[in-house]
Amino acid sequence: MNDRGGPAVCAEGLRKRYGGTNALDGLDLHIPRGTVHGLLGPNGAGKTTAVRALATLLRFEGGRALVAGLDVARDPHGVRRRIGLAGQYAALDEGLTGRQNLELFGRLFRLGGRRARLRAAELLEHFGLSDAGGKGVAEYSGGMRRRLDLAASMILAPDVLFLDEPTTGLDPRARGEVWDTVRALVSEGTTVLLTTQYLDEADRLATRVTVIDRGRAIADDTPEGLKNRVGGDRIEVVVAETEDLGRVAGIVARVTGPGAGPETDEDGRRVHAPVSDRVTALTEVARTLRDERIRVEDIGLRRPSLDDVFLRLTGHRAEVA
Repeated sequence: MNDRGGPAVCAEGLRKRYGGTNALDGLDLHIPRGTVHGLLGPNGAGKTTAVRALATLLRFEGGRALVAGLDVARDPHGVRRRIGLAGQYAALDEGLTGRQNLELFGRLFRLGGRRARLRAAELLEHFGLSDAGGKGVAEYSGGMRRRLDLAASMILAPDVLFLDEPTTGLDPRARGEVWDTVRALVSEGTTVLLTTQYLDEADRLATRVTVIDRGRAIADDTPEGLKNRVGGDRIEVVVAETEDLGRVAGIVARVTGPGAGPETDEDGRRVHAPVSDRVTALTEVARTLRDERIRVEDIGLRRPSLDDVFLRLTGHRAEVA
């Protein structure tokens, strides 16, 4: 298991306890090189503990892990030379400029003054921050701060990059900037382990996703496969009049075809059903409702949420974890 041509991350049966709580309870992970792997779960599921253990920031008490071909327990210093880590909150000094922050990180990694300056300039250009390099970090937007934080994690051009909920608290535009940056890094050969609470984020970025609950992997699949486990995308219609529910259910059933039929919620005046072709289903249902003059308050497509995944896989909602 120490061949650098093998997986970027391989963990077998990782265990870690805090008091009477199993933060990691036999966690297994297998992440091919050059991919984004999502670690999906709510707060308290064990995501951050897993990242900290794999990044050598805490010792696990059982199991075995390799990162970039090196044994985490036996060669933590070697692992640290081949990884980058960006936590939930940007580790930046707001009293410094963007360039000064990167030069500081370079010196901390013992690059020396000249190499630190050159690397800072490279990273500012790579992450689209050259024009902002001379500005104080206090002037940066949320997306710019996160990109600068990612740049700092890439000082040593790591083989594996750990991103622990990198878009927490960011607005949609800033989240999109971070996603574009992650894609660019992977296209250049970096392997990314991404922890997130957002199924849509894993869907946009990850090749595969491991869902964890109470420190254990409860599912490992592609984003599409994971969505299919909970019924995939759904069309949802909210009618103006309760008496139209039956007619709307019939329309939805005709459009969505065989398989799981539509479900009706009388209290919410709502009809919903799984769909395979999202755009066609929405277009056809909307057209038929218009032609039959059925008044609706809302119609749209709903994607499975983290809560949907957890409810289906564990029998409890995500916030209970």
